[in-house]
Amino acid sequence: MFEDRQDAGRALAKRLEKIDPKLTVILALPRGGVTVAREVCDATGTPLDLIIVRKVGTPGQRELAVGAIADGGSGADSNLVINQDVAAMCGLSDDEVRALARAEEPELERRRQAYLGSRKPIELSGKTAIIIDDGIATGATMRAAIKSARSRRAAQVVVAVPVAAQETIEELRPLVDDIICLATPSPFWAVGQHYVDFPQVSDEAVVEALSTHPAPDKA
Repeated sequence: MFEDRQDAGRALAKRLEKIDPKLTVILALPRGGVTVAREVCDATGTPLDLIIVRKVGTPGQRELAVGAIADGGSGADSNLVINQDVAAMCGLSDDEVRALARAEEPELERRRQAYLGSRKPIELSGKTAIIIDDGIATGATMRAAIKSARSRRAAQVVVAVPVAAQETIEELRPLVDDIICLATPSPFWAVGQHYVDFPQVSDEAVVEALSTHPAPDKA
């Protein structure tokens, strides 16, 4: 149980204290992951960037994720992951899921503009990308984020989170070079249940975190 996202970030920073900030980029999933990642960046001097991810909900039940898409690709299809079990349960073909994902592209663009504006993505080629969120439940959004980091040609991709479901960690492990997870409680119901204080993170907080961690070429 973590007190809040800052507490979780400080704990995660202790596990990442030996990373080389010149060869590493922290990629946070907004919004909650940014608060955790900021603590890591403060402690290690590592640059901060974002991977903006959007859940793809099923028709009539948007909270049920049939997949997820991440910013940074050439259209929704390139950074789309499909939850095949949910798609089969709902009778959705891959093409139908792709159509649902494309409908989410405007929101991805809105968030990119709101958070990043004209700020360009940090170059990942030849570097280790550490993807941070405040926790992982089903793993759909994290899989999309991993796909995005790979498409940006990161030399290595590492997932680092305070808490996650153990079965999800095992499903993600083949997709990355390493996973750092501080706690895998069982049973695992929701990320927020493992925090004493788990408030919503505002768009303004994300922008403020980026402003205090400028891209290397603007530092």
